[in-house]
Amino acid sequence: MKAGAFSYCRPTTVDDVLKLLQEHGYGARILAGGQSLVPMLNMRLVRPEIIVDIGAVEGLGRLRATETGIAAGACVTYRQLEDAALVRERAPLMSTVLRHVGDIQVRNRGTIGGSLAQGEPTAEVPLACLVLGATVVAASARGTRAIPMSELLLGPYETHLEPDELIVEVDLPPGGNRVAFAEATRRHNDFAIVSAAATASIADDGSVVDLSIGFGGVADTAILAPAAAQALIGQHPTPERIHAAVEACMNEIDPSSDARSSADYRRHLAGQYLRKLIDQLLPRLEAVA
Repeated sequence: MKAGAFSYCRPTTVDDVLKLLQEHGYGARILAGGQSLVPMLNMRLVRPEIIVDIGAVEGLGRLRATETGIAAGACVTYRQLEDAALVRERAPLMSTVLRHVGDIQVRNRGTIGGSLAQGEPTAEVPLACLVLGATVVAASARGTRAIPMSELLLGPYETHLEPDELIVEVDLPPGGNRVAFAEATRRHNDFAIVSAAATASIADDGSVVDLSIGFGGVADTAILAPAAAQALIGQHPTPERIHAAVEACMNEIDPSSDARSSADYRRHLAGQYLRKLIDQLLPRLEAVA
């Protein structure tokens, strides 16, 4: 299929974008990398009045260090994030996760802002941002506001963004320096059945000082697993405590069934993939114990 008729505009400033969004509201769709929007247009799942291409907007492709971490403009691509030494040093979880996103072509075009605005429940980048505790900066003609990642995602392909708002920047705190990621897919480059990510800080004696665990594919959005994390925080990760964390994880998630997997299988995978995360972290924990 081919996309229906629409108008096209390629502004060069954020202010011009915001004016168009204010004018057209729900009739406008933002084009950044186009990895999700273009297929949806061609299948006529969306029929916008106007496409607002933000690829030429000044400043949205900038990646910079901040006092607390990294700030990535909405049009920073996955490849930019993957290749940046700044990201590897300050947000190693993001670097780890990005190696699992699509293929090189997707990573060359896909953007961090586009992924967060899309709200795909199994996407890797929103999961990494959630686990890191990222903040999304959204602008409109009414002003600018900061949206915690924990509040951005409302449901499948649904976010807290208003129709006249544009993601302009994503603030990524560093998180812990121990990171892990794993996902189950039916085949390479497919949507994840279950994905799991974690970042941890470890004391000199090997105990877990801080831990953030998140899952994709087990709910309508990427979610955190605070009960599972709490079972290990302040503790040494003994087999008994790891088992308690897995049990807490399986009890706090509520997956659904679809064409790719049953709910029971997803719950089982979540427990197994939490063990995979811990296995990735444990050698590093033993090294500092």
